Amino acid sequence: MQRYAYASRLNSFACRPELFWPGRNARPTVLDLIDRASSAKGLSAIDVNYPDQAAGASTKDLRARLGERGLELNGFAMRYGGDPAFKSGAFTNGDPAVRTRAIELTKRGVDAVRAAGGDMLTLWLGQDGVDHPFQADFGRLWDLEIDGIRQIAGHDPGCQIAIEYKPNEPRAISLLSDVSSTLLAIAEAGSPNLGVTLDFAHVLQADESPALAAALISKKSKLLGLHLNDGYGKRDDGLMVGAVHTVQTIELLRQLKQDDFKGPIYFDTFPDTAGLDPVAECEANIATVETMLDAIDRLPEAELAAALARQDAVTAHRIVQAAIFGGGR
Repeated sequence: MQRYAYASRLNSFACRPELFWPGRNARPTVLDLIDRASSAKGLSAIDVNYPDQAAGASTKDLRARLGERGLELNGFAMRYGGDPAFKSGAFTNGDPAVRTRAIELTKRGVDAVRAAGGDMLTLWLGQDGVDHPFQADFGRLWDLEIDGIRQIAGHDPGCQIAIEYKPNEPRAISLLSDVSSTLLAIAEAGSPNLGVTLDFAHVLQADESPALAAALISKKSKLLGLHLNDGYGKRDDGLMVGAVHTVQTIELLRQLKQDDFKGPIYFDTFPDTAGLDPVAECEANIATVETMLDAIDRLPEAELAAALARQDAVTAHRIVQAAIFGGGR
């Protein structure tokens, strides 16, 4: 039995269309992608990007297709790339009219996800930041960001608003670049329906410890979303779970178990980068997480906790390696 519900990036299932729709030339629709996602064993939920993907089907049709395929809507993820004006900022745009457009678009995203049967909107404010020194008044930029977040959170207090941080890309320097700035923004905005989406590859880019970031979120806010993937820390690689940072992924999963995280676990991976079969890749991610959870179950927690209390890295390392690979210590 799976310990968590698992969700995935719907865009992934557009990769290698010939494997699922042989001989078809038409580009798959959002509803087609839901059909394909439902063929991945163990997958129980998907996210939809707003407004681009959501524009491909009415909320009624989206909700109906998910029900027919036995999937749930994990939530909507805001994307601002469709409007060129947002390249210089969404909530922090220097043009008040453009800023208002971004905020109103996001409010419509809240309304749409609720109409589709979801209760979470993820904000990745990647356009809010700078590229050059002396480009902006950082104090003013911060105030605009907090005001925008507060407006979105207040639009529908029953909808959870999850902030996904990333240190850079597309901007050279993102305003919400790490766990500390994100927690500070949430505290300042002061809305109870705010929380964090933790993306493993983004954490690596920010030179953070995934487990430490999760622990801080648990202490100061709430973890609304978890994006598992992997990478080399230089960019958002979107590799399969555990492909590079196996031990750190296990450490994160153990931290989430301690913090009583309920899930779902969302795979923000990019099989399209290497032309992988997205269904097989998704199933491999689920199997990897379940195997890691098996290793966590094998950990002698009292012994490990004692080693951690002493900050005895050698003993802890041997305990963890034995749980992963088996054998004596």
